[in-house]
Amino acid sequence: MVKWRPPRPRRPRGFRLADSAQQIVGGFLLAGPFVVTEEVWVLASNMSIWHALATTSVVFAIGYATLYKADTTRDIDDEQEIAGVPVRFISLMVVSFGAVAILALLFDAPDTFLGDLETRREVLLVTLKAISVGALFSVVGAATADSVFAK
Repeated sequence: MVKWRPPRPRRPRGFRLADSAQQIVGGFLLAGPFVVTEEVWVLASNMSIWHALATTSVVFAIGYATLYKADTTRDIDDEQEIAGVPVRFISLMVVSFGAVAILALLFDAPDTFLGDLETRREVLLVTLKAISVGALFSVVGAATADSVFAK
């Protein structure tokens, strides 16, 4: 005979190291192909600062929408916060942009694709723009992995 046990009170699930690990796997998985694609670097070299800022804004919007609007089981009010911003969201943004930056440097993509640029400042600026483009895809992987494996 099965013993009846009263249900345990629901506690908000805190942000854990495992959540970051899930984000990292998803972020790196989708960032990789875009870091090593020459078209992304050509696109980035032709983007203006305004395009890069708009792209970065889209990354933030996709991340927020995926974590807190598409996943109806997650309550933003239950999340741990730093300065009013959920830790999960901060982690997602660090992973999304960080995965692309790490892979770009690991594969030496700036030197490979931007060897014709004259100054380090130009290389840095185009690299930051390329990171914003790659982060569009990285954030989708990171947020999806966080939401799917959180269950």
